[in-house]
Amino acid sequence: MKIVFLERAAVGKDIDLSAFEKFGEVVCYDTTLSEEVPRRVADAEVVVINRLRMNEESLKDAGNLKLIAITATGTNMIDWDYVRSRGIQVENVRGYSTNAVAQHTFALALALIHKICYYDRFVKSGGYCGTEGLYEFERGLFELQGKTWGIIGMGAIGRRVAALAENFGCNVIYYSTSGENREQPYECVDLDGLLARSDILSIHAPLNEKTEGLLDRRAFAKMKPTGILINVGRGPIVDEGDLAEALKTGQLRAAGLDVLSQEPMNPENPLLQIQDSSRLLITPHMAWTPVETRKRVIEEVHKIVQRYVTEKNLSHECPTR
Repeated sequence: MKIVFLERAAVGKDIDLSAFEKFGEVVCYDTTLSEEVPRRVADAEVVVINRLRMNEESLKDAGNLKLIAITATGTNMIDWDYVRSRGIQVENVRGYSTNAVAQHTFALALALIHKICYYDRFVKSGGYCGTEGLYEFERGLFELQGKTWGIIGMGAIGRRVAALAENFGCNVIYYSTSGENREQPYECVDLDGLLARSDILSIHAPLNEKTEGLLDRRAFAKMKPTGILINVGRGPIVDEGDLAEALKTGQLRAAGLDVLSQEPMNPENPLLQIQDSSRLLITPHMAWTPVETRKRVIEEVHKIVQRYVTEKNLSHECPTR
């Protein structure tokens, strides 16, 4: 059996893949361009990807392909009609990044609340040397105790964030994008209520027809001007042009983003016009990257391949299956 890792760099070179060698030949490419995919998967039985598109164009010559394993949760890169027509099995990894993404949510929020980047620059520029009592109270630092933390997307990550927010003394409310998740131990509200009441609003929802463009200029107009937005869900849930305008005009206090509508970032993205890190923090979709998280995702991919091999062997032993 041949296993091909097309985006090995996406899990980091510090993560050991030698456990896969027991299954057969393992070929790793640090990165792969879309036009390189057909040649590299031509004789693969198992392909491991992160973001590359899997469709007829990329897989038409992969006659031996039986399994695509994704080192992530999202599956929007898969042409489901095509892979199903070919009988190709697709497996993703869920739940591996819950702790890491929840942790990053608070890293962004707390850095914005306490103006960490601003004060770090102030001290390192020499501004604090010999200066007494320069605290700049008008910068608006505040305690989380007693504030309302709103959540869009009360899945595993959303629930973890909710629990952490409660530990900080926040009142947690949430909006169910599907309209069905109403059994959580927190107050479920409609979108308008969430926008109007949230002091901090964090997004942990998947991207679909109900969430794409959900937060736009109309939504920002309903939020508190002291509100802080955190998006660690999916970039297109937020209209980035409208967010840039809301931040420029003071309609919104601050935002922290780990996801963007286009990744890597489009150099024309209007958010690049905002260089004040006390108003806007952007990280390059790396909330999920702590070493423990990356080890976990590879362990889960290993389990996926192991299950495939076990089922394959059983089917050979029992031809009637």
